[in-house]
Amino acid sequence: MTEALPVTAASSRRQPDAELTVGKPAHGGHFVARHEGRVVFVRHALEGERVRVRFTEAEENASFWRADVVEVLEASPQRTVHPWPHADALKAAAAGRTAVGGAEFGHVLLPEQRRLKTVVFQEQLERLAGTERAVSVEPVPGETEDGLGWRTRAAFSVDPAGRLAMHPHRSHEMVPVHEMPLAVPAINRLRLWGIDLTGISRVDAAVGSGAGEPLVLLVPSKGTHPRRAAAVAAAIRDASVAVLEPETGRVQRITGRTWLQESVRGVDYRVTGPGFWQIHRGAPEALVGAVLEGLQPAAGDRVADLYAGAGLFTVPLAHAVGPTGAVLSVEGSAGTVRDARRNLHGQEQAAIVQGRVDAALGRWNEPLDAVLLDPPRTGAGKKVVQQIIARRPRTVGYVSCDPASFARDLGYFRRAGWSLDTLRVFDLYPHTHHMESFARLLPPSA
Repeated sequence: MTEALPVTAASSRRQPDAELTVGKPAHGGHFVARHEGRVVFVRHALEGERVRVRFTEAEENASFWRADVVEVLEASPQRTVHPWPHADALKAAAAGRTAVGGAEFGHVLLPEQRRLKTVVFQEQLERLAGTERAVSVEPVPGETEDGLGWRTRAAFSVDPAGRLAMHPHRSHEMVPVHEMPLAVPAINRLRLWGIDLTGISRVDAAVGSGAGEPLVLLVPSKGTHPRRAAAVAAAIRDASVAVLEPETGRVQRITGRTWLQESVRGVDYRVTGPGFWQIHRGAPEALVGAVLEGLQPAAGDRVADLYAGAGLFTVPLAHAVGPTGAVLSVEGSAGTVRDARRNLHGQEQAAIVQGRVDAALGRWNEPLDAVLLDPPRTGAGKKVVQQIIARRPRTVGYVSCDPASFARDLGYFRRAGWSLDTLRVFDLYPHTHHMESFARLLPPSA
């Protein structure tokens, strides 16, 4: 979940501000503009606006530059007041600081956010998969009118003064934060920004949909004495607290429990500390419904759930195929695999494998009726796609959090004669440029 942050080039800081006319949206939360013949990817803008920008990456020999809006000279009618001052680029510029990342579309009206995501998704399909397809980005059932309060997981840094902080986009800078409007209320009620976090480098907070209190994971700074983490934990009320070793994934309990209970369609799941789970409070329900409707698993089917996590999809697939069927679950994280084994306890038809997906497919000798992919943002890749095609399943379901990697992988399937059947795109990340999709792919004979 943590992205490496590049150091802003010194030459970028020397470039004077510029006035630009903003063009179309681009993948990644940017809009395209031009400055003296050079492409500039601008954040916190809207199509058609006239803005003043500050360059954040502007190497003379670079093929494109990056910039943030610091003043709007001619505003789009789709612009609105940002719901989170810390992420508001205009307020940040006026205060002489940089906006934190994580809500780069907060200045855009929600319907327009979804239209922009539609444009980007369709452009990626056309450019990378050679597919023209009408797309409709749909809100999750039960979404709030303002698109806030949906994050059940939130990760924070800690600045040198021991304050809760976040990073601006592609920066090592730390900005102290107070409240996070995108997070569910239970995370904000922890009031982590009011605690002295000296000796801690990172704080992760998560809330489960099932019974139990929130879980806070503390990552101590190098050399911090264990007693310091215990002192921080004592200041956190109404939550379980544990220490996370990011290198090993090991979680050491301080108080409460080290896992969360999630509940989806009447089924309970256990997710340990740093284990992956869908972030939006309504995402598990929406995606499980899309997967079951798309794959239509039946009793006796043989199904592979690849990049399976803690078993969000594996559990309902195992129930659907029953004791006469078989489900192969493949996940790379050892801790998450342990969760999957707990969540699939008693389901003898489920084979749970820890390791690389390509290696697991190479060792799996049974035929497959259906395959489900839920890869990380980088996608599945050519080798895995070719392995799946060689198994000749009747259908493939693809859950994706990145339209570019999905479109690239879809292109591999299409060049082998496969077709895109069902496609649904969900707005699981309001006020950001991110989206989630489910696609059903069919082989040439279908």
